[in-house]
Amino acid sequence: MTHTADPSTDSEDILGTAAAWHAAGETVAIATVVETWGSSPRPAGSRLAVTATGRIAGSVSGGCIEGAVADVAKQTMASGVPQLLDFGISDERAWEVGLACGGKLKVFVEKLG
Repeated sequence: MTHTADPSTDSEDILGTAAAWHAAGETVAIATVVETWGSSPRPAGSRLAVTATGRIAGSVSGGCIEGAVADVAKQTMASGVPQLLDFGISDERAWEVGLACGGKLKVFVEKLG
């Protein structure tokens, strides 16, 4: 029998972690991959939790855009306004940032609570 990782389990773990951080008094934002095209390191539904104090759990891209998403998450925590981020990379630059073959993804960022 072949076993494959279930991305929903990963997402539930991230949401549980984010809820625990929030319950402990942290300000938290959740970033969720909502769409992907071409080669994308993480499937739709993948999540990243970020706190105002800099704690991070999960992944939306295998590391290549996490910094940019975390920066937007901090803005979202401050403003309370959700944001939809659209990352698209030309084939020439794709390997430099980790989105092979010109992959694209959309990430929705919202404040928890």
